[in-house]
Amino acid sequence: MENSKAATTAGVEIIDHKTIGEESLAPQTTRIMDPWSYLFAWLGGCVSIATFTVGSGLVGTLNLLQVVLAIAIGCSVIGAALMINGRAGHKYGIPFMVQCRSSFGFTGNRIPALVRSIPAIVWYGFQSWIGAGALNLVSDALFDYNNIVVFFIGFQFLQIALSVLGFHGIKWLENIGSVFIIGSLIYMFISVINKYGDAISTNLVNVEGTWGAPFWGATMLFLGVYSTMMLNVSDYSRELKKEVGLFRQVAIYANSILPATLFMGLIGLMVTSATGEVDPIKVFSSAVDNKPLLIITMLFIAFAQVTTNILNNVVPPAYALMDIFKIKFKTAAILVGLLAFCTFPWELVKDESAAGLNLFIQTYSAFLGPIFAILVVDYYIIRKQKLDIDKLYDENGPYKGVNMAAIIAMVVGIVVALIFSSISWYASLVPAGAIYWILMKKMPSAQRFMP
Repeated sequence: MENSKAATTAGVEIIDHKTIGEESLAPQTTRIMDPWSYLFAWLGGCVSIATFTVGSGLVGTLNLLQVVLAIAIGCSVIGAALMINGRAGHKYGIPFMVQCRSSFGFTGNRIPALVRSIPAIVWYGFQSWIGAGALNLVSDALFDYNNIVVFFIGFQFLQIALSVLGFHGIKWLENIGSVFIIGSLIYMFISVINKYGDAISTNLVNVEGTWGAPFWGATMLFLGVYSTMMLNVSDYSRELKKEVGLFRQVAIYANSILPATLFMGLIGLMVTSATGEVDPIKVFSSAVDNKPLLIITMLFIAFAQVTTNILNNVVPPAYALMDIFKIKFKTAAILVGLLAFCTFPWELVKDESAAGLNLFIQTYSAFLGPIFAILVVDYYIIRKQKLDIDKLYDENGPYKGVNMAAIIAMVVGIVVALIFSSISWYASLVPAGAIYWILMKKMPSAQRFMP
């Protein structure tokens, strides 16, 4: 069935119905997710091995209480930020790539698209390798067959096949998987405590830790895992039923992200503090002694990578490719899956890579924070929450080219963020937002948007 469309007065087509895999950058009135489906989607999408790795990297820096509070603070900020920046998508039914046009311009929006897409593809490859490793362990236990390369290739093509289904596929994948995910997280958490309780008490509970800069840096690390989604949240919020209010949206985000982050982050922290091991496959296989339960645990890990990748790591770069190269969603989703092969994830999972991944999060957060600030200032202060949809889809209109005010503000924010690298996302917000607001007020419009 073809998409049904209704044209606006200026010729902008609005999607009022879409079939499986028929995603579009056009404004849409179709809202396929009710509040529960939306919550389950975020819950499944946030069971990230990246969070496990961040938790592992905090061993020796913070105690258990400090890590719990760091996760809680980070997730609270995330929930509020998602609601704030997702407002435009929820109200107008537009995706991130279109939202960026009013602040960065038709050509300039490729910059935030690139900044958002690179970490998505890196995490896509990384988490796919983790999922393949889990399936390989199951195969070894059941059939005595061990070949992670074969499983990685097969697992990646499975995810590509699922990703082309678009948000209809995401909705049912996350809805069905959430019960399994919640039960598995609770089970693994209890298993870790039972096996390593004494070591956890010695290494995490009864240590001083610090409430200084490393603590606030830790809140940013957990926040940084989701800072990419804070940019393109409109890609998701445009799917949420329009009657869902702002405060309810914050509750949905917080109540889905917090439990997933808390369980995964703490499991990584506790097991690494007890064993020194940072490879999640080795961690979970050592924490579970019962073979059937080990198989279930490994299947959970593999499934969790699918739910996270399809939601968070396919949609943003696929939409970017659609916008830049004018291709269909299915083609873009396949290309993103193939690009994930090029991230060399087998290098990222090595023990010595844990610190490097934390540095990677800090560094790309320095680029994401300024863009987030610019989008928020543009929508709430410059545009007063009122967008002219016709102009956002007019390539020769007032947003043609690159908005130099946004580029200058972004560069200033990045420099400040890199100076304060441990809290890069926080540090970049005020400078980038303030510079953008000043330039938009002072620069003549002819000087803002350059061809």
